[in-house]
Amino acid sequence: MHVLEAGDASRPCLLLLHGFPELAWSWRKLLVPLAQAGFHVIAPDQRGYGRTTGWDGKYDGDLASYRLTNLVNDQKTLLQNLGIESVAAVVGHDFGSPVAAWCALLHPKIFKSVALLSSPFAGPPATPTPPPDPVHDDLAALARPRKHYQWYYSTREADADMLVCKQGLHSFLRAYYHVKSADWKPNRPQELAAWSAPELAKMPEYYIMAYGRNMAQTVAPHMPTPAQVAACAWLSEDELRVYSTEFARNGFQGALQWYRCRTTGRFNDDLAVHVGRRIEVPACFIAGASDWGPYQRPGDLKKMRATAIADDRGCHFVDGAGHWVQQERPAAVTRLLLEFLRRP
Repeated sequence: MHVLEAGDASRPCLLLLHGFPELAWSWRKLLVPLAQAGFHVIAPDQRGYGRTTGWDGKYDGDLASYRLTNLVNDQKTLLQNLGIESVAAVVGHDFGSPVAAWCALLHPKIFKSVALLSSPFAGPPATPTPPPDPVHDDLAALARPRKHYQWYYSTREADADMLVCKQGLHSFLRAYYHVKSADWKPNRPQELAAWSAPELAKMPEYYIMAYGRNMAQTVAPHMPTPAQVAACAWLSEDELRVYSTEFARNGFQGALQWYRCRTTGRFNDDLAVHVGRRIEVPACFIAGASDWGPYQRPGDLKKMRATAIADDRGCHFVDGAGHWVQQERPAAVTRLLLEFLRRP
């Protein structure tokens, strides 16, 4: 496992878990401030990403190794190999958020608190096998046919669609980061009334895609201008090149396996046995005020606060940030995390 690290190893530890399409690098602006505040901070490239090795990146490869309980075990084993008995907090963003949530739920003696960024945790699934979901046929039957991005990410074509797209990988990632940030002004998230095609279709097309387009085609019209790129203080071209270089080397399929585990529900059996359990350690939620992520699964944010966590230490929405909240507004996220960690 490739790990970025800052701070004195004798200090309380913080474990930072990235999402898609990110790396440990996404925490670069928090590592030193959190270390200066008195913590030992570690951020790994997770299974399927970056310079961490030993994972199966083939579409027809070992999908089971990407199930959530195994992703939790990756972090537990990392800590063991670093000689760390427990962490003061595990912090997860985007797809790192459910990994952080399950770390805290399954191993509260190791993961003493949890901060979830952008993606709320609604609790364990009610059944080992999800029932058939008509919403996908309903989306396809809309006047403007649509499809859900997570099910698109689960297709065989998704990896190559992004990796060898017409605009090039670097430009694809620039547009993808831009359109999900607060820099893209049409991002005005709202709570949705139900998991239904008409409600889901209210979300931007990077979530509920035009039926005949892939993701590279979806974000291409929203490519920022050269002036906007030059003015993007939260993600310079050199910083973006870290992402584009690593994904060019590895492809996206290892990361996309996470979505396949979710959309197929094939590995829900080892999650559903915990139905009714809550996260008992202190927990907080942080997201950008311009982020649709907290609302993409209608009702999950309310379920998290009402039933999924026992010790709710706050729900915060950061102005001037979209989905990449810890990159767009690192000082605000650092402040909120330190307030959470220092509360008795």
